[in-house]
Amino acid sequence: MVINKKKQHLGDILIDNGILSSVQLDEALRVGKRTSTRIGRVIVNLGYATEEDIANGLAIQFGIPSVMLTTMIVDPEVLKLIPETAARKYNLVPVSLEDGILKVAMLDPIDVVAIDEIEKITKYHIDPLVSTETEISKALDQYYGMEGSFEEVVAKASKNADIELLDGEETAPDKLHRIAGETSVVQLVNMMISRAVMDGVSDIHIEPDDDTLRIRFRVDGVLIESANLQMKMHPAVISRLKVLGDLDIAEKRLPQDGRFIVKVASRDIDIRLSTLPTIFGEKVVMRLLDKGKMILDIERLTPVPETLDAIRKVVKRPHGMILLTGPTGSGKTTTAYTLLSLLNTMDKNLVTVEDPVEYHLKRVNQVHVNPKVGITFASALRHILRQDPDVVLIGEIRDKETAEIAIHAALTGHIVISTIHTNDAVGTVSRLLNMGIEPYLVSSSLSCVVGQRLVRKLCESCKVEYEPDPELLKELGVRFPEGKVPTFYKEGGCKACKGTGFKGRIGIYEVLMPDDSIRASIVALQDSSIISDIARKQGFKPMRVQGVKTAMAGETTLEEVLQATQVFD
Repeated sequence: MVINKKKQHLGDILIDNGILSSVQLDEALRVGKRTSTRIGRVIVNLGYATEEDIANGLAIQFGIPSVMLTTMIVDPEVLKLIPETAARKYNLVPVSLEDGILKVAMLDPIDVVAIDEIEKITKYHIDPLVSTETEISKALDQYYGMEGSFEEVVAKASKNADIELLDGEETAPDKLHRIAGETSVVQLVNMMISRAVMDGVSDIHIEPDDDTLRIRFRVDGVLIESANLQMKMHPAVISRLKVLGDLDIAEKRLPQDGRFIVKVASRDIDIRLSTLPTIFGEKVVMRLLDKGKMILDIERLTPVPETLDAIRKVVKRPHGMILLTGPTGSGKTTTAYTLLSLLNTMDKNLVTVEDPVEYHLKRVNQVHVNPKVGITFASALRHILRQDPDVVLIGEIRDKETAEIAIHAALTGHIVISTIHTNDAVGTVSRLLNMGIEPYLVSSSLSCVVGQRLVRKLCESCKVEYEPDPELLKELGVRFPEGKVPTFYKEGGCKACKGTGFKGRIGIYEVLMPDDSIRASIVALQDSSIISDIARKQGFKPMRVQGVKTAMAGETTLEEVLQATQVFD
């Protein structure tokens, strides 16, 4: 990064921003000259400004970003690039390595001696960032204890942490804040989150048991045990997470929900935090949302061309309701946002109401549900319809009121996209009718229902060809002419996928697009099985059939398809 030469003095910047007066600046300059102290430190010592004010002023002065290290988690591999002695000598912390450029948080971002020395040590070009003295000091103590593997940090934390509580101190806020701030505890939580992000973990489970504190990671939909801690670590780890999530640190009897955002290797990670009292103590689950990882490309949804063609066809309709169905964690949000991206053009007004807003989309007006102030799906939707929308996304249809407003919007010239919890696409009709929606409203408004599940994606580096068991093919309803069985693949196991044979997940879908005969069946209140038979005759392919096609494309295994779709047949 090219650092701008001083165009304006730090003191003048602080005056322009209303932080400092000219009289205060004159006093600070006199003290600084007399004590040979940096002007920024003098201003802070005199109480005229905070360290954050100085860091932001330096960022403006030199045209470089300022960073809050307390909201970041540094990859341990990046920490190894700069020895602790050099980091402490020059008051700096490595933050991330991207494209051969090492970003380094510094107290003095124009310290050319420090920059030259670090470039010699690391053999990388240095991109300086500015941070506060307190932030850098804390980071040096916290991060450089993270060296080594996650298992080594776990062992070190259990051995060195001063976290013993006396009887009656379990609900004392001052004691809990003390143990939550222990360096070894902060290092452990930072390393746990860092490792989870690097391994593509979607959820972290921290579970107290009779005599151990278990940490499990959900990777590609499967929970894997990552570490076991001594139970004495439980109050400290939970308290640390509550501090990060801005929860009541002393409340252990009631469930709590919170969130916080951290940077890991320059990636913004939105973490949703949920606590739950159990017989052995509070359990915590963290859902990790990597905002930079979400790619809204329809081609990535599925390798089955007919599914993609159906989705492209339905979004071209001028109005109607598109419902996405499946259990929690089946990828409905990703599909909904992908549909929005197809519709997101400059000539359309797109509005969403979500609980919560998971990803920010450009040119989309996103509303966050907040029942505490009266913003529910139904109430927000009423106001949204006065905002002249072309496309409306509703996070979830949970009740009759929301369903009725959504249907009214779909019947009055809007495209409405929403999610609903049912087992399959055809079952969505019964769900709406059971909510109390009139059959004629369901039949006339419903444009498309997409049922979906996620299956693990085979690792491209190690997947191997094999001939599946004929019984498995029979169970899946797969029949091929003699001698014409296509190539199927199964998991291998390599370094890239950490020996699992899978890397990432992919969706399998079924797309129901009601025609006149299906609409007539809905109005006649015919059973779901009859509607399903009519749909199949019209070319509807159930999810299991589409899953087999995904396996035939070499994207997943037949076993994954069977497991994901066994509830249907």
